[in-house]
Amino acid sequence: MKPMEQSKFDDLYYQHQQALALQGKSECTIDLYSRSVRREYEYFKRSPDDLTQKELKTYFSDLLKTHSWSTVKVDRCGLQFFWKHVLNKKWDWINIVKPPRIQSLPDFLTRKEFQKVISAVKKLRYKIYLFTVYSMGLRLGEALKLRISDIDSQQMKIHIRQGKGKKDRFVDLPEITLLALRAFWKTHRNPEMIFPNQNGTPEAIRKADTPMDREGAQQALKGALRDCGIKKRISIHSLRHSFGVHLVEDNVHLRHIPELLGHAEPQTTALYAYSGEFGR
Repeated sequence: MKPMEQSKFDDLYYQHQQALALQGKSECTIDLYSRSVRREYEYFKRSPDDLTQKELKTYFSDLLKTHSWSTVKVDRCGLQFFWKHVLNKKWDWINIVKPPRIQSLPDFLTRKEFQKVISAVKKLRYKIYLFTVYSMGLRLGEALKLRISDIDSQQMKIHIRQGKGKKDRFVDLPEITLLALRAFWKTHRNPEMIFPNQNGTPEAIRKADTPMDREGAQQALKGALRDCGIKKRISIHSLRHSFGVHLVEDNVHLRHIPELLGHAEPQTTALYAYSGEFGR
């Protein structure tokens, strides 16, 4: 890679991240959209500002050979943002790539399967983290960012701050989850965070101001699924989906589930109802 080409890309990449922040995008969106630009740069080995539609069609065609349509869709959105807000180019992206609309029912764990999986997780921090995600139906990042001040043990509620769409909400805190979080906190005693970064000495962990790594939690779940012989396509987000399905199975009214899970669209909650019916 020529130094001049690298320098040009670095400048455009910085402008991209700056534009994402100024447009109020979430940390997750910034990460995903930035990854799409990096992936394209690594594919062509040159700055993307002079790519043609033909080249981009080739890129997406090859991307589909190794990635899912959901990844292609995110990449398309990230590059579309880059072209519009950084390069000031307006292209008809439908003529380049048009991901199909797929409405599939995601896999979920039954209660017995979840019990087997959580028992198979080896490291305590990941076991408590994954149990917390499931028992309150949290998103991956929502659980990682939990702070001691978010827990109201008097009202048995947890304050989820800046969830998806930058919305706050309160979720019910099961007593068993509260006890598990308290026991785990005693292993590190960080004054702010429930799941602090675990790198370094006990003193460094106690003073950590960033959460533990999400990749470690994802790998811990994959390992437990493998050890349990479960072949379903399960991710950490699937634990949240499992929680929603189990609420339906317990006859919790569909009007209340969006409040608990922070859904903006009723169609999302409806997926749990369909899955719950098929799971019975």
